Amino acid sequence: MIGRIHSYESLGALDGPGLRYVVFMQGCPLSCGCCHNPDTSTFEGGEEITPHELYATVEKYRPYFGTEGGITASGGEPLCQAEFLSEVFSLCRDGGITTCLDTSGYMLSETVEKLLDLTDTVLLDIKYSCDEDYVKYTGMSYSAVIDFLKVLDKKGINTVLRRVIIPGLNDKPEDSECLVELSQKYSCVKKVELLPFKKFCTEKYERLGIPFPFAHIPEPDPEAVKKEEARISELIKIS
Repeated sequence: MIGRIHSYESLGALDGPGLRYVVFMQGCPLSCGCCHNPDTSTFEGGEEITPHELYATVEKYRPYFGTEGGITASGGEPLCQAEFLSEVFSLCRDGGITTCLDTSGYMLSETVEKLLDLTDTVLLDIKYSCDEDYVKYTGMSYSAVIDFLKVLDKKGINTVLRRVIIPGLNDKPEDSECLVELSQKYSCVKKVELLPFKKFCTEKYERLGIPFPFAHIPEPDPEAVKKEEARISELIKIS
């Protein structure tokens, strides 16, 4: 079994509980206008590695993980390499290292469900609040991510809902209300995180010779995004 890895971050503090060894998987089937890693979209390239080789690397960082830290598989879209990650996560579970999956939730299959059974935490990207926007700006459906969330709830997997706030597209009051409603409906959801849309990826698009679809959209005020995240968290607590 061989996996394809785009890159690594040895001690990520924003990709799940505690300090994480973040593995950015190569390949993604979506066409998100706000994608900040366009170089991970192709399924070609990347470092080839076996599950045991990857686990051996993660194991070296165990002293830094503490009780909460561990490995996070991000991307790209990690679900595209679910079979490979299942083997990695199985080794981590046997070794007492916690596992986290950062995903769009775009697909379900027996292989994906096997991976979820080995996953401690899921960072689920709820990009938009309706099917029309989902299809237009990502190429996937809103119903697909909700079906994925239902499976997380059924399995009782700790879930963090994440959204990159893009001015004019998903920053309306009803967009926040959608996240609150999902948090209230599905008990697996433990937290909501809002991330400001950033354009530091512009150079990557230029280097790849492809247009950045959201180049014309301004970045939001980070402080405003933090305040909205706090407001949503308070509403969830009140409910």
